[in-house]
Amino acid sequence: TNMVVLEGTTGSAPAIDRATGFGSAIQGTQIKTLDSQTGNFTRADGKTVMEGFLQKYGKTINLLFAQNDDMGLGALDAIKAAGLTPGKDIQIVTIDGTHDGLTALSQGEFNYVVECNPLLGDKVASVVKDVLAGKKVDKAYTAVDGAFDQAQATAALPTRKY
Repeated sequence: TNMVVLEGTTGSAPAIDRATGFGSAIQGTQIKTLDSQTGNFTRADGKTVMEGFLQKYGKTINLLFAQNDDMGLGALDAIKAAGLTPGKDIQIVTIDGTHDGLTALSQGEFNYVVECNPLLGDKVASVVKDVLAGKKVDKAYTAVDGAFDQAQATAALPTRKY
């Protein structure tokens, strides 16, 4: 498998952590990274960088790992413009689990989406209030993230909050 990577903003903690984790996970596999470049977590840059990847590597690309849904969504435009079918000619894996990302997955344009759940505000506010009130709080809290294939994305879309 020949993969290209759309990285998040250079030097940002999410970009570093996602690159490190994914890199560790594919060690020892048949996945070869052809290229990796920042798409700055934006659709516009995701499209531009993917256009460059397609010009350089063409149909040898089998897999795109986009460190967020927006870059993956931008890459869809570039892939379609190149006459390729996203999700088939180039399999696409993204991170975030946004409504738009899950829509692309439910339509078969993405192949897998890993969630990075942003719905932490209520919990954080509750903990802050408890701290200010002098209550004891746990030392750590863990956000619950999901992972979606096409069927799971289709089922989740009607109640998706982001």
